[in-house]
Amino acid sequence: MPKRRDKVAMTDAELQDFIESQKTVQVATINKDGTPHLVPLWFAVIDGEIVLETFTKSQKVVNLERDPRMTVLLEAGEVYEELRGATIYAEAELVRDFDRVHELHMAVLTRNTDIPVETLDKVTRSMVPKKTAIVVKVKRCFSWDHRKLGGIY
Repeated sequence: MPKRRDKVAMTDAELQDFIESQKTVQVATINKDGTPHLVPLWFAVIDGEIVLETFTKSQKVVNLERDPRMTVLLEAGEVYEELRGATIYAEAELVRDFDRVHELHMAVLTRNTDIPVETLDKVTRSMVPKKTAIVVKVKRCFSWDHRKLGGIY
């Protein structure tokens, strides 16, 4: 008999579609004292990988410099039978090259705002020296889609 987790797991294609449909991810890093640091961030998907951008002096970057392990959570649904989500255990690739940070920063902002690209280009170029981009390198992932249960628990 299949495990319940197997019944609700998303296929690779379903997972990719789900990720693409979301706007915000919850990002957890590890503080110096071992406690989790959890923040919501906008993201983009480039070549199948989640990318983030943030200020270099942010706590999440400080944490990732010390320990690149991170967990990313995406979730949707208002009631139990609609709950969908994915937990991604990953390592962060910190990007500091000006042109690459600019590219990734632009990808995140153009995906999540209606600001004209020309304006964003100027803004991001001025911000890039203070920014770090993060590429989420997936180590393992699990997903769930309670809609697959058909209302049966």
